[in-house]
Amino acid sequence: MKILVAGDFCPSYRINDFLQKNNFKGLFANICLVTEQADYSIVNFEFPIVKNRNYARPITKCGPNLLGSESSVAAIRYAGFNCCTLANNHILDQGKQCCLDTIEVLCNSSIDTVGAGKNATEAERVLYKDLCGETLAIINCCEHEFSIADETSAGANPLNPIRQYYIIQEARKKADYIIVIIHGGHEHFQLPTIRMQDTYRFFIDVGADAVVNHHQHCYSGYEVYKDKPVFYGLGNLLFDHASKRSGCWTEGYMVSIDFQKEKISFELTPYKQCTEDAVGVILMNTEEKEIFAHKIKELNVIIGDILALRNNLDKYYSESAKEELLMMEPYTDTIWYQFSKRGLLPKFLKGEKKLRIENHIICESHREKLIYALKKYDEKYTESYKNTHNITMEIR
Repeated sequence: MKILVAGDFCPSYRINDFLQKNNFKGLFANICLVTEQADYSIVNFEFPIVKNRNYARPITKCGPNLLGSESSVAAIRYAGFNCCTLANNHILDQGKQCCLDTIEVLCNSSIDTVGAGKNATEAERVLYKDLCGETLAIINCCEHEFSIADETSAGANPLNPIRQYYIIQEARKKADYIIVIIHGGHEHFQLPTIRMQDTYRFFIDVGADAVVNHHQHCYSGYEVYKDKPVFYGLGNLLFDHASKRSGCWTEGYMVSIDFQKEKISFELTPYKQCTEDAVGVILMNTEEKEIFAHKIKELNVIIGDILALRNNLDKYYSESAKEELLMMEPYTDTIWYQFSKRGLLPKFLKGEKKLRIENHIICESHREKLIYALKKYDEKYTESYKNTHNITMEIR
């Protein structure tokens, strides 16, 4: 049973021009042969479909509110994809109705969906597929941002290792193989966090046969844990950005996982997309593949070395700490705080500021960066206080 998994698809900028002209070949012709070789192909649908502008209700959030048209569905059908994962941070961008419309349009086009629904119960539902005489269970979830379903409202299935534990246990009774696909991580950072690694390995421990991650807009490495593959980032499949048409944003890979009783094997298919010169997905040439393979090897070495991974995370968090802390300012001084407490100063916790803080608290990856920054700030403040206190004592 060969299962192909691809990263994020979004009809942004130049891609939309191709879709309006039904030029699907210009976008996906180079990967059709790859999807044809798989028994089942999966892609992340990183936006809601807006069938009718009257139904669009852009939610209040920080970051862009993405959207697409029904032509996107025809495009991924042309590309050969059979299923769309919907548990991501954008599926609810245009409101509940558009989220539900997306599921309906995809299903009416004979494309399976997983990871979203009209409530939390539907969103966490496992997709079972009978393929090659065996059953595959697909579980899809995402980190917490503004897209999450609850008991009564539509949205995405949240990452919740406790819930996923029970779901994997139940799926183990019904399926020959289980794949867990997760949307999360630090954008534009090519390594997983320790939490991600612990969580994804845990999913293998409790019964999953493979774990695949996307969201970061760049590819990451992978590891084989207890003979089961864990992929920490596929990168964008097709996602144009006006200011990012070179570098990691434009590179990614699809992974073909061959599930067999004796052994689970896999193959990576690297490509470029949405560069200055070309919009569609183009498979890497021999020289580009060699560079890609070298970079993947470097990432894998770090992923396999806990100290190296921690050092790289510390460096990344240190570089972003100042920005994280600025988000929490101002009014820390005692006098200003008292003025603020009495309502004598304008409130800063509103609008975009409030949304950014909320997102950094509820989202697992954002929260890790913020906690690191706060700890470093505390260490710096404590050290500064000690130095000042010692100088004062010496003067006395």
